[in-house]
Amino acid sequence: MIRIYTEKDFEKMRKAAEILCQTHLAIRKIIRPGIRTIDLDKFANEFIIKHKKAIPAQLGYGGFPYTLCISVNDEICHGYPSDYVIKEGDIVSIDNVVNLDGGLADSCWTYTIGKMKEEDQNLVDCDLEALMRGIEAAKVGNRIGDIGHAIQEYVEEENGFSVIRDFIGHGIGKEMHEDPQVPHYGKAGRGARIQKGMVFTIEPMIAAGDWKMKVDDNGWTARTRDHSNCSQFEHQLIIHEDGPEIITDQSKYELTTSDLEFIEAYKKRNNL
Repeated sequence: MIRIYTEKDFEKMRKAAEILCQTHLAIRKIIRPGIRTIDLDKFANEFIIKHKKAIPAQLGYGGFPYTLCISVNDEICHGYPSDYVIKEGDIVSIDNVVNLDGGLADSCWTYTIGKMKEEDQNLVDCDLEALMRGIEAAKVGNRIGDIGHAIQEYVEEENGFSVIRDFIGHGIGKEMHEDPQVPHYGKAGRGARIQKGMVFTIEPMIAAGDWKMKVDDNGWTARTRDHSNCSQFEHQLIIHEDGPEIITDQSKYELTTSDLEFIEAYKKRNNL
């Protein structure tokens, strides 16, 4: 069942999205070669919960044991934070979900670390543009299939990368994952009709090589079978009559003085 939400619901989601986006902006302040992915996870956990009533919603979801999904290079999604030390040239996708007073916000961002190989930078740039093309298709009266078609055509036909088939966008509101399912591939004109009041994510994961995947022994982390590198970007949209509202647009937000003081104190306390 696809839920239709109201302005009261949207306001809760926007407030959660502000904290989520501030978390990503804060991560930008500490991510670098030499830092472990588990350090990023611990930082994000403390940063989120310092905001009154904010909850890192991925922690414990379905048994997932971390605040962030951190997927590096050939990891597609649901990567476990670990003792892995980030190095120059890595592709690091960080997925985060925040719950604030029942409002949910979900967004993934891919970070490029230092000097990148041209192919890897092209992959990440293509993914971000594919996300924006999918968002352009998320209009009242269009169908969900129009989103996936726009993404797949750009990624595969125009750029020669591949769209991951096993993981897709999703509705979000009362629960983290709801209908509609939003594939990032497929034919235009198929699927549910897009309506005012829908809320869903678009989150294309694309690979430099083949799209087929395997799951690690932890039961969560998905990676490409051919070990080709991946990128993922995700935005959460509210559908209005005049077009989609991107509530997870980081450019709408900034870090507060309190946030900046927390970041500096945390770095000093943890020798980051």
